Amino acid sequence: MRHLNDHRKLNVTTKHRRAMLRNLVRGLIEHGSITTTLPKAKEARRFGERCITIGKKAVLAGDAASKLHYTRLALSEIGDPRIVQQLVDDIAPKYKDRQGGYTRIYKAGFRLGDRSPKAILQLV
Repeated sequence: MRHLNDHRKLNVTTKHRRAMLRNLVRGLIEHGSITTTLPKAKEARRFGERCITIGKKAVLAGDAASKLHYTRLALSEIGDPRIVQQLVDDIAPKYKDRQGGYTRIYKAGFRLGDRSPKAILQLV
């Protein structure tokens, strides 16, 4: 039973998994769509939606101090100031009236080398 186990381990170390998810979310924010394996896409969706929510809070913040706080939170999660700026300026304002569900996953067949299921993760 998987009680209290809330994420996929993806058969890599913790540091590798965090770096991989950060890179996937950076690509998602920068390009709007990425192609990866299905389990990685499902995990990146969780991480990406959390980052978009933080960016949304930065957009909706009333004062400059709160906006700076949420921008720094997003920077600590994503790690790239250019991507965080794009998130806060371009992407988050589009979703300010949406209550979640910022991404969608399409199944895209199987990879030729090892038959692992591919998926396309994109912003709604």
